[in-house]
Amino acid sequence: MPDILKEITKVLPEGKVDDAAFEGANIVIYTKDVDYFNDNKGTIRDAVREFKKRIELRPHPSLCMEPEKAEKQIKKIIPDEAGATEFIFDPPRSQVVIHAEKPGLVIGKQGELLREIALKTFWVAHVKRVPPIRSKLIESIRSVLYENADYRKKFLDKTGHRIYDGWLREKKHEWIRLSCLGASRQVGRTCFLLQTPESRIIIDCGIDPSEEGTETYPYLDAPEFNISEIDAVVVTHSHLDHSGLIPYLFKFGYKGPVYCTSPTRDVMALLQLDMIKIQRAEGKEPIYTSDEVRQMVLHTICLDYDEVSDITPDVRLTLYNAGHILGSSIVHFNIGNGLHNFAYTGDLKYGRTNVLEPGNTQFPRIETLMIESTYGGKENVMAEQEADDYMVNVVQETFKRGGKVLMPVLGSGRAQEVMVIVERLMREEKIPQAPIYIDGMLWDISAIHTAYPEYLNHNLRQQIFHKENNPFLSPIFKQIGSQKERKAVMLEEGPCLILATSGMMTGGPSVEYFKGFAEGSKHSLIFTCYQPPGSLGYRVRSGEKEIMFHENGRPQLLQVKMDVHKVEITNHSDRRQLMNYVKRCNPQPRKVIVVHGESSRCLDLASSIHKAYRIETIAPKNLEVIRLK
Repeated sequence: MPDILKEITKVLPEGKVDDAAFEGANIVIYTKDVDYFNDNKGTIRDAVREFKKRIELRPHPSLCMEPEKAEKQIKKIIPDEAGATEFIFDPPRSQVVIHAEKPGLVIGKQGELLREIALKTFWVAHVKRVPPIRSKLIESIRSVLYENADYRKKFLDKTGHRIYDGWLREKKHEWIRLSCLGASRQVGRTCFLLQTPESRIIIDCGIDPSEEGTETYPYLDAPEFNISEIDAVVVTHSHLDHSGLIPYLFKFGYKGPVYCTSPTRDVMALLQLDMIKIQRAEGKEPIYTSDEVRQMVLHTICLDYDEVSDITPDVRLTLYNAGHILGSSIVHFNIGNGLHNFAYTGDLKYGRTNVLEPGNTQFPRIETLMIESTYGGKENVMAEQEADDYMVNVVQETFKRGGKVLMPVLGSGRAQEVMVIVERLMREEKIPQAPIYIDGMLWDISAIHTAYPEYLNHNLRQQIFHKENNPFLSPIFKQIGSQKERKAVMLEEGPCLILATSGMMTGGPSVEYFKGFAEGSKHSLIFTCYQPPGSLGYRVRSGEKEIMFHENGRPQLLQVKMDVHKVEITNHSDRRQLMNYVKRCNPQPRKVIVVHGESSRCLDLASSIHKAYRIETIAPKNLEVIRLK
């Protein structure tokens, strides 16, 4: 037994502990003593105070009631109105997961029903929300975890050993360095390597969807990167330029933990599976398969916002709301037990949106801040209300002439913003009633939003809790899930609005709709997200009127006659918000690293932060290494 488990069991009453194990950074104590499980007389709380670790007491699996009898007993305890639909038993860990429409009614006032379930069945209950919109993806992710319960227990215990086996080990020489393997003076292929004498941590591992060949991927051939030495992967959010290459790590032998929020795990798995599908449809060989995506899901450890967790012997991780998309995180690392505190914003929105609260600015300590600069240039100041008004005008004018509006959108983020805005405007009769088609994957991502209302802003959360007000359940939204349905939308008469991926028109249904509508002058195309140079979206947005495609090996010239509009409003912060974020960051960082932006924007923002706040700044290039301490 590792040192920390021995020390914890020493302070607990003799003869009460029958087993002790790690679940990642958490420590689980198993007991066969029924009286001790029912009332441990504060001894577990005292151990938590002494060791400052999360310690949980559970009944030994031998005490647990048979699952069939336990399910009947649980159904007697919880009210019918809770809408409990499924009970998944995890015998190795004495846990039962209850899927319910109203988790609060299963939990009971101050957790009283969960306690009653534990006392009567000796199963520790966890409650998951059943999304109002059914999602096969959420169901399949949960089944991957439940079907592999034994493996998952061993993996979590192994992760705990990596964190705690050096618990009393003498400290080595202390230093911290950060290698920029992507997204430095560019947007795309985000990847950073955080190193200490004890730890190797990957922060994001994405692709550049607009590039072909070697420029698509991070510099994983850098001399300091060795996959066999990686201790942990931390993911800020689900967009492919931050998460698209993570399954590739598993393909080449990585077996360690991936840390992120629950919605990030779900959405990134969906986007990765969609990327495989698109690559196959284009006749390309995908760089990984759905098996590697499953491996990633199986090795993911989900953290809530503000939850502090050890991830290596000398690094603690805390995730904070980044305001960018559902579950997006500012990742904060406490390194060397207070030696240095480093935070990376990932993609940041420092302003309240229709879907999310603004990004967090309050930290216990912070010495170095790494911030994105997608819209960090002096000219990148956006009037958000004007942009929404402009979008409404385009929709109104297009609908009046009987045309269709195509909005290429990123799978998660702006699409849900647009859904909430348009649903409200149609309800208020500010734009004419017309069907809104949500193509394939966007429907699943909207379902994931309804599964995690606690990550949404207060207003939307309250709407989702009351089904009749849930904007995502509005009858105006129509799901498109096949090529046949897509063609029917293109051929039907009358106006409609279509939200389709990819937002950069680098593949997927947005390109198919574009081909169908481009030569019709009554239709409109609205760009709402960043278009990287070289992408089809960038070319169309820049005003190209002739686009060459290849269909079945034959060239096909397309005349662009539809109206093309760009609405500069995104789920990123603009120049003003980025400057304001650094100003409001508490405590004020001593150094700011500017990344994830075109070269001129990174340099411009870094210079402006230095001049305005007298903070040391740097805008590194790819492959540069920065010593943080």
